[in-house]
Amino acid sequence: MFKKLVLTFFLSYSSICLCAQNKTISGYITDSVTGETLIGASVFDTRTGKGVASNSFGFYSLTMPQGEVEIACTYVGYAQKNLKINLQRDTTLNFPITQGSELQEVVVIGNRDETGVKGTQMSAINVPVAQIKNIPSLLGENDVIKALQLLPGVQAGTEGFAGFYVRGGGPDENLFLLDGVPLYDINHLGGFFSVFNADAIKSVTLYKGGFPARFGSRLSSVLDIRMNDGNTKKLHGNISVGLLSTKMNLEGPLGSEKTIFNISARRTYYDILAYPLMKYATSQASDENNKTNVTAGYYFYDINAKISHRLSENDRLFLSFYMGDDVVYANFKEESKYTNAYDGEDGNYAPSQYTETNHLKMDWKWGNMLTVLRWNHVFGNKLFMNATANFTRYRFDLGIGVDYTTTSQNEPDYDANIAYKSGIRDFSGKVEFDWQPSTAHDVKFGVNAVSHTFRPGVFVAAAHEGNETPIDTVIGNANIHAAEMIGFVEDNYSICDFLKANVGLHYSAFSVQNSFYNSLQPRVGLRALVTDNLSLKAGYTQMSQYIHLLSNNNISLPTDLWVPVTKRIKPMKSHQGAFGVFYNLNNIVDLSVEMYYKTMDNVLEYRDGATFMSMETDWESKVATGRGWAYGVEFLAQKTVGKTTGWVGYTWAKSNRKFDRPGQELNFGRTFPAKYDRRHDLSVVATHRFSEKIDVSGTWVYSTGDCATLALQNYTDPAESSYFGEFSSGDGLGYIDQRNNYRKPDYHRLDLGINFHKKKKYGIRTWNISIYNVYNNNNPFFIRQDSKSVQNPNGSWSEKKVLKQYSIFPVIPSVSYIYKF
Repeated sequence: MFKKLVLTFFLSYSSICLCAQNKTISGYITDSVTGETLIGASVFDTRTGKGVASNSFGFYSLTMPQGEVEIACTYVGYAQKNLKINLQRDTTLNFPITQGSELQEVVVIGNRDETGVKGTQMSAINVPVAQIKNIPSLLGENDVIKALQLLPGVQAGTEGFAGFYVRGGGPDENLFLLDGVPLYDINHLGGFFSVFNADAIKSVTLYKGGFPARFGSRLSSVLDIRMNDGNTKKLHGNISVGLLSTKMNLEGPLGSEKTIFNISARRTYYDILAYPLMKYATSQASDENNKTNVTAGYYFYDINAKISHRLSENDRLFLSFYMGDDVVYANFKEESKYTNAYDGEDGNYAPSQYTETNHLKMDWKWGNMLTVLRWNHVFGNKLFMNATANFTRYRFDLGIGVDYTTTSQNEPDYDANIAYKSGIRDFSGKVEFDWQPSTAHDVKFGVNAVSHTFRPGVFVAAAHEGNETPIDTVIGNANIHAAEMIGFVEDNYSICDFLKANVGLHYSAFSVQNSFYNSLQPRVGLRALVTDNLSLKAGYTQMSQYIHLLSNNNISLPTDLWVPVTKRIKPMKSHQGAFGVFYNLNNIVDLSVEMYYKTMDNVLEYRDGATFMSMETDWESKVATGRGWAYGVEFLAQKTVGKTTGWVGYTWAKSNRKFDRPGQELNFGRTFPAKYDRRHDLSVVATHRFSEKIDVSGTWVYSTGDCATLALQNYTDPAESSYFGEFSSGDGLGYIDQRNNYRKPDYHRLDLGINFHKKKKYGIRTWNISIYNVYNNNNPFFIRQDSKSVQNPNGSWSEKKVLKQYSIFPVIPSVSYIYKF
């Protein structure tokens, strides 16, 4: 019944918009070799040039006049495919297209994707996964987030870490979507690496502004990552072994092409390699009366899995799964035997024999889990539905236990355990529609409902000694339950040949602790096509955010805490406007210059000296709310086809904060720069394929230093202060005149890599050699105030205050082995 009502409505509406002589061609665009669906491929009428792009599932719908027509399908890096047909009725037509040769690759015409010259979307970048895999990386570990840090408008944070700061925003203002579902923590090893395994990924799109109405919930960016569906033709896979981890990927059909799967896994193994060494060391420290056993280590792992089934030409089911954890463990056990020992309450010697066992253990894990069940259905030829039910959670669990047992009659056994738990858990359901009544309209609309459960942080302590009454207590905040509702509608509307607009509305509502917040957010994007290769774009977006990340660390730690808005903490809001010029050079290089201005309200910062670990107050009392603004200019030249690919990106930017509301003052109510405010950022990324056997890659990055808060003034007496400057002498208490009052030295680094490929009997072998920080530049990791002794002109000695820089990443070579079959 539901299908009939929806279909009747849209067929009726379409009949008003379209004359009876128009017919519709629809279907899926796929890779002819693997069967993988292609996102953003163009299908167009070769006579008029009007066309459409395939959606996130490879589906397209193109309405054309009845009769003899010629249509073409193009996708970057693939050979164009043309078909002539006699269109007399609505037709289903699937396009399997083939990757092109070097000459064919540059012949990319038609609509191109929505982020290109002819699309309305601005402030968005598609980065090919193959390019991400070729970028030289730390310890040879390909990383999506670190590749995106090289793009204009994205700040990297502390060196070597996967921090993500977009257009002056904070680390919690980014929406990370894996197959359309949010991930709350994207970091492994405190941020050295991200959770995204490049072997499992089909596409990567970063939105920095100009957000389409279908996206919301965060102020600064949306990273939309789609997982591979799998190879429909044959079993295929690869194994990779590096200095840090081992990865594997396996994909293929299950019985027939109707059902396919894709599974990827990754695990680090330093703990496994260290185990025999640790075992040997403890055995050497043991003897007949004292036995010691120690096991400890750290590792992280990821598992990505996806299975899809084609029920019919109009129905497809998908089940996606992700799980990843960081695990720290320690187990210390010592057993001691005592013979002829003092074992009396009065201290008298009493020959006896007893044993004592001390056992200390720690289990610490944090990570994400995500499950998505998805149903795609095509109503007629113009309406595509995507319905999903999903679950996602982030958990942080720390447990420490001590256990003491003895056979002595005069010493009681005892045990003690403490645990800290926090996290967030979501259940959600979503229905989205893509409707293309004509080539002039591409309409998307849908609704989403989310049930949030926040666990802001709970300490559990238990202890028991002998016959004493056990201690069992819980300290912390109770779980917080919240509900979120989202609705959106947008239309990518071709007003005329040279003018196109994307107009939409995003509505969101959030209910928590008897408080209700809602927001209607307009989105507008305009594109004026000056020539076929040159366009002007402008956009405006309004965003609201109902959850916050509490963190007072410069790096990502698992102790960072997700919390919702409350009666006291209002939603964050932003307004962003942007203008840009886009140019395509000979269908080979895309050039763009964008200017943006963004305001942010109700942003959060920890109060001076506050930390989430202090239990004397609730978390709302530890933070202050204020406002921020950011503006800048971004330049990007990107080449994604041919033997040589890469990009050059440059950003000039400024980002400030101000907390001057009564009771919320920080920095005495004065304006201060945001933590990762940097004036200049430059990145150069290049890969070149010499032949099928050898390809090379390199990156060079430069940025002005970010900010730090340092005590550059000292007091020798509470009643009388003296300024000692950055390199002056003097002792006393440090005084900080304002937040982020010191700018670190400039940062720059060169990375190089080379791949050696060789065809084997059952596949292709690749050796990768990478060098991180080739010229061994000592980039600042952190800076602190120190002192050193200096001799004065009169021969006396005194202490001189200095700033000492610490660097942790020298030149680091790495090697990895990959086998594809």
